Amino acid sequence: MKKILVTGGAGYIGSHACKLVAKSGYEPICFDNLSTGYRDFVRWGPLIEGDLRDTSSLKETFQKFKPAAVIHFAGSSLVGESVQDPLKYFDNNVNSTISLLNVMKDSGIRNIVFSSTCATYGADSSSPIDESFPQNPINPYGMSKLMIERILNNLSSTKEISHVSLRYFNAAGADKDNEIGESHDPETHLIPLAINSALGGEELKIFGNDFPTKDGTAVRDYIHVEDLAAAHIKALEYLINGGKSDFINLGTGEGYSIKEILNILNDLGLNPHTINSPRREGDPAVLVANAAKAKKVLNWAPNYNIRQILASAKKWHSKN
Repeated sequence: MKKILVTGGAGYIGSHACKLVAKSGYEPICFDNLSTGYRDFVRWGPLIEGDLRDTSSLKETFQKFKPAAVIHFAGSSLVGESVQDPLKYFDNNVNSTISLLNVMKDSGIRNIVFSSTCATYGADSSSPIDESFPQNPINPYGMSKLMIERILNNLSSTKEISHVSLRYFNAAGADKDNEIGESHDPETHLIPLAINSALGGEELKIFGNDFPTKDGTAVRDYIHVEDLAAAHIKALEYLINGGKSDFINLGTGEGYSIKEILNILNDLGLNPHTINSPRREGDPAVLVANAAKAKKVLNWAPNYNIRQILASAKKWHSKN
């Protein structure tokens, strides 16, 4: 059985990917420092607790398990925090990835699926966004991911590394078995915060109601976490079968405003309590994907619609 090293495999998206890696006939080897991930989310393969910047620990892991490829989720991902502490993001995202790539090269491992982001595109509200869209990130989080993309592109041109960089839009929802779901500390994502407020938690802050959108609130393309995991498997097998390096959007092509999300949650029997707050620095008005390339290159398309995404999130958060 081929082994796949999954960095950040104890996190929200990483754990869903590990589950599908195992179901697809591989053994996921989770490498995570548990700074934001959860030990009990690691259920489908071994956990190696370590930091990517610790090259000796990484080398030992590669020597022990001899992975066929890497799926790289590990990193910091909070836009607001990145604005407040940019050095943390360049260190934890860029330097960690350079350490990983050096060990991959030394170990003779070429293939990596990289968790990138639509935040590399920036603030232009033209939609939908395809992969040729100018990349002008407006926050250090997006800048750090773009720097990694460019490093991977340079290594690809020298034939040292083959990669698929997946620029996904807004991950949401929970797996259909209700085993794992979205949990961050602190939580900053709209859907879990809205559900938690409806279940008796703190009021949901709506950051900005004066965006140039149909109802003044920010518009995002929400994609189910299981659809994201499936795309990573497709990208993994594409590389293993000799596919060329590429950059690919993952999204549904449908944008929903914050108010529209709240209305659907109301239809599902939840009544989030909200309060208006000023816009956050670094938040674009609209981010919606053109994911046609994912269909063409990976034969991938999303299966979940927005109502199914929100229903799965409601189910998991109500249980947990």
